[in-house]
Amino acid sequence: MADHYLDPRLTERRNPRSSTIDTASALEIVDLIGAEDATVPAAVARARVDIARAIDLVEASFRAGGRLVYVGAGTSGRLGVLDAAECPPTFGTPPEMVVGLIAGGSAALVRPVEGAEDDVHAANEAIQSLRVDQKDVVVGIAASGTTPFVQAALSRSHALGARTVFLSCSEPPRQLAGTCDVFITVLVGPEIVTGSTRMKAGTATKLVLNSLTTGAMIRLGKVYGNLMVDLRAWNEKLVDRSQRIVMETTGLDREAAQQVIDAAGGSVKIAIVMARRGVAKKEAEQLLAQNAGRLRPIVGDPPPVRSP
Repeated sequence: MADHYLDPRLTERRNPRSSTIDTASALEIVDLIGAEDATVPAAVARARVDIARAIDLVEASFRAGGRLVYVGAGTSGRLGVLDAAECPPTFGTPPEMVVGLIAGGSAALVRPVEGAEDDVHAANEAIQSLRVDQKDVVVGIAASGTTPFVQAALSRSHALGARTVFLSCSEPPRQLAGTCDVFITVLVGPEIVTGSTRMKAGTATKLVLNSLTTGAMIRLGKVYGNLMVDLRAWNEKLVDRSQRIVMETTGLDREAAQQVIDAAGGSVKIAIVMARRGVAKKEAEQLLAQNAGRLRPIVGDPPPVRSP
């Protein structure tokens, strides 16, 4: 009898290690899931060269005034929206610099939207409404590699001149060969629960997206050493972090650190230049502009890491 029910997509195959998981105890289930999750970082590492190539594309896009646009459906779309939403508070970016586009729109963030991932017309309209052009990078995210919404969005973006990246956990379809500049293929293998790509594939996707935005932002000078010097202090935790970063990099006490942050208009990076170089805000801004936003050429190396 032919195995006509077998799916060629890696994410849809059954995992032999979890074939009796329905008889396992709670602790055995935790151990099985943990063992599978432990394989994800190595799978991501095997795609390291392609991830780095994508970071280079994103950095170039940002420097040209372009955007990073994530496109996905279901878990993939939600992870893209999540990564985009975390960039403004972490790196001080405008909300339109990194955009998350999910099939079905904002409603799909909290509940499934029937048929959204198959709606290629909606994908084309979404890309058109964003006015994607040659300055942008569009990253399509599809764990299975076959989501019609994502494929259509990539094809339309390519036609509009954007650079395109395809992130999947199965081998990508051949029809995208001439459409994408970079393929990031993270083969994490079959899931604990067959086809449940919110698990290993979702974890792998989050790791890759972390690398894309964090890598590009570091290259843009938004990190000094390993300090997030372009953060926006939107809550008490971030206000405290801003003060501590200025204290550590300038030697000021907390009160003086907050005073210089206020004088810098809330910008940690500008505050550091003002304090370290003894200049006013305008001159600090000019120095940063002359050095592509990087602090090291202006104030030297950051202080060494100290243990608590």
